[in-house]
Amino acid sequence: MKKIIAIIGARPQFIKHFPFEKAAEDKINLITIHTGQHYDENMSTIFFDQLNMKKPQYILQNGGGNHGEQTGKMMIDIEKIILDEKPDGVVVYGDTNSTLAGALVAVKLHIPVFHIEAGLRSFNKEMPEEVNRILTDHISSKLFVTSDVAVENLSQEGLSKDAVMVGDIMKDLVNLVIAENKIGDKKSDFEYYYVTIHRPYNTDNLERLTKIFKALNSLSEKVIIALHPRTRKMVQDFGIKTEDFSNLIIIEPQSYFDNLNYLYYSKGLITDSGGMQKEAYWLQKRCVTVRTETEWTETVALGGNTLMFDDLSDLGSELCKFPADWNGNLYGDGNAAGKIVNEIVKF
Repeated sequence: MKKIIAIIGARPQFIKHFPFEKAAEDKINLITIHTGQHYDENMSTIFFDQLNMKKPQYILQNGGGNHGEQTGKMMIDIEKIILDEKPDGVVVYGDTNSTLAGALVAVKLHIPVFHIEAGLRSFNKEMPEEVNRILTDHISSKLFVTSDVAVENLSQEGLSKDAVMVGDIMKDLVNLVIAENKIGDKKSDFEYYYVTIHRPYNTDNLERLTKIFKALNSLSEKVIIALHPRTRKMVQDFGIKTEDFSNLIIIEPQSYFDNLNYLYYSKGLITDSGGMQKEAYWLQKRCVTVRTETEWTETVALGGNTLMFDDLSDLGSELCKFPADWNGNLYGDGNAAGKIVNEIVKF
């Protein structure tokens, strides 16, 4: 049985790791490293409890710091573990600093890297995630992709021979949650839009963040904002008084099930997150993405998602536009994890 190390560290990776962990049972000797990139309880340990996941064999303390500092510390810690464990391969997810750190260490030790959610491109290298995903793709042995667009992106960079179409591993979990009726009862007795905003270009400038809050406050329904730790910090640093925005309801970052619950019962989503654009589409919720670009171009092409950035004046009207039909098979059939495990076993 192959020994595989999986590296996680941020909320989206916990979600992606759960289906992989289940699919790997009795097929792979799986060892998990949690880098500690997300250190807020609601963005980290609570996921393991709610999803009934196995606790990682290694839990590191690499939260905070600048990108170079954080990635470097992760590499030092991960290298020690890999040298000790001597795995047959390393699995990394998505596009975080944890992803890049794990991939760099593994490839320098001549250990195969398996990149889940490969081939995505926003074509905006000011996003650290874009840099992480490009570099990781170019040093990976196997690239597990979600869509034809991802395959084409890799082809443009000469990497298509290593690509395997498996679909989106996040859809595995969303399908499971719906099938097992784990979304739960509605948490509020009023109509609302759900919001998650955390990217630096939306949060690290007083004028920009205030502009977003004003646009949200102008919507016809209440707005529930799950305030990311970095967004909360900037609100405090800028001295923004959230009570001045009477239409906004501020809540803490949510666990996976609670986050999905708020989205499921909402009238629509406003976000700059990557993964939630897909979740909104799968749950047939209109989404407005507060960015100039998206990796998930299919959600825009199919009419479920709209990009807005500079001018937010039409936010309300955009949230009322719905596609003629929802593509239930967007990003696969919900069995990505099983396909990935089979590919790793036979590699």
